[in-house]
Amino acid sequence: MSDVSRFMLRAIELARAGMTRGAGGPFGAVVVRDGEIVGEGWNRVLETNDPTAHGEVTAIRDACARLGTFSLEGCEIHTTGQPCPMCLGAIHWARVGRIYYGFRIEDAAEIGFDDSEFFRQFVLPPEERLIPSGESCREEALALAADYLRMPGRRIY
Repeated sequence: MSDVSRFMLRAIELARAGMTRGAGGPFGAVVVRDGEIVGEGWNRVLETNDPTAHGEVTAIRDACARLGTFSLEGCEIHTTGQPCPMCLGAIHWARVGRIYYGFRIEDAAEIGFDDSEFFRQFVLPPEERLIPSGESCREEALALAADYLRMPGRRIY
């Protein structure tokens, strides 16, 4: 069995265990560095009442805690389902270098997890989205950003 298959089967195992006990949907993930699992997670949305507790996000949080860093450069993630927009963003922010997934976004939609509208919304101008957005207190917010730039020892990521 290949390492890719072994890691995906572990993600499936985590997803099944969480799903079976009512923690959330059929989503599990493992973060791997140098052939070793450094983070594990599964969908815990229902268990925690946290809409951000998707399998990929919980695996990223676990890996970052174990490794003591916010950067997962040099890692890969194996996830049971193709990442939703939120998870894809988290994967990019964590600097994960490779994604392996089991079922596709279209497959997830067939079982009630339809992300297509989110993807459609993100390409619209902010004022045309279902959840409109706009600026507020821009000058004050820019002053905050400028204060951050002047902080000694600041870290930009």
